[in-house]
Amino acid sequence: MGTTARLPAIDMLRGLVIALMALDHTRDFFGFAPFHPEDLSATTPAWFWTRWFTHLCATAFVLLAGCSAFLRGEKNGVRDLSRYLATRGAMLIALEATWVSFSWQFGYGVIIFQVIWALGMSMIVLAGLVWLPRPAIALFAALLIVGHNAFDGWRPGGLLAQALHQGGFYPVARGFGILFVYPLLPWPGLMAAGYALGPIFNVDAARRRRLLLLASGALMLTFIALRLGNLYGDPDPWSAQGRGFMFDLMSFVRVHKYPPSLQYLCVTGSIVLALLAGFERVRKVGVLLVFGRSPLFFYLLHIALIHLLAGVYLLLRYGSLPDVVNNSTQMPAGYTPSLALVYIAWLGILVLMYGLTLLCLRWRRKRNSASA
Repeated sequence: MGTTARLPAIDMLRGLVIALMALDHTRDFFGFAPFHPEDLSATTPAWFWTRWFTHLCATAFVLLAGCSAFLRGEKNGVRDLSRYLATRGAMLIALEATWVSFSWQFGYGVIIFQVIWALGMSMIVLAGLVWLPRPAIALFAALLIVGHNAFDGWRPGGLLAQALHQGGFYPVARGFGILFVYPLLPWPGLMAAGYALGPIFNVDAARRRRLLLLASGALMLTFIALRLGNLYGDPDPWSAQGRGFMFDLMSFVRVHKYPPSLQYLCVTGSIVLALLAGFERVRKVGVLLVFGRSPLFFYLLHIALIHLLAGVYLLLRYGSLPDVVNNSTQMPAGYTPSLALVYIAWLGILVLMYGLTLLCLRWRRKRNSASA
């Protein structure tokens, strides 16, 4: 999740989506609701959009990781890059299976494979792809991103199918298993697309902004065209809701994330590229740079921190913690989900994480100075 050649626009965009990611996870623990925020029969616009904008996070992380890989390869060569991607990817998968899974549960009843696993496996795939010509890498990216929705109706079950495209819980032993929240496909294709996009950072800034905005516009037009006719690229068609423009719009953009559909990647990728172009024009935003330059530290710490603080809050407010009964979460008596509380807690989490990340960066600078 890091980059060797530090570009402020990449770091600031990464910092923004990390902050949005923390909002989504704060909602998980501080705003547990009896409905899914994207369930149009039960949600409200505020709950829906709070969830929807966090969809940018995974797309940005994986795409930017591919761009950063290209920049590292430009500096250190393909051999170093391939070795780095393979070892970094393996480390991320190990962290996901151990510390990150524990952080979600404060226990170890299941291994939860989410975005860090997808990043790690995509890095391992890219470690092999970087030896190929860049047009071949771009073709691989296009085939995975465009083609994987052809398998939406194929659900054979089993470890391989669930890990690659189907998702879900795979039992390993009594009371223990693996939960594939993020099936792998098409994430390696998106990282490969980021790698193929990498040379854009070698052109002058003005031309780069124009190219990014053109690509953003093309992706958005593709999304609108596919979505309007429910043609291809998402298993969940949109429909008029009969409840006004807002709910029709919510239905239109309610695209499939697990696994990410072609339409999901088009709309979120369009916004990510537009934001990247926008950050090329703004002055450095300190807090976003701090978060964006230590993304792995932020990720590894923030889930456990949010989980812990939410537990303290529920104990102080309601006198008990949530309980799981028949695979269903039961909240303490009297609990009512509050989106206002979610946003207040989120801001507090960001302040805490900003201070902790500054300490991490300071320690890193001292370590590098001592070893220089």
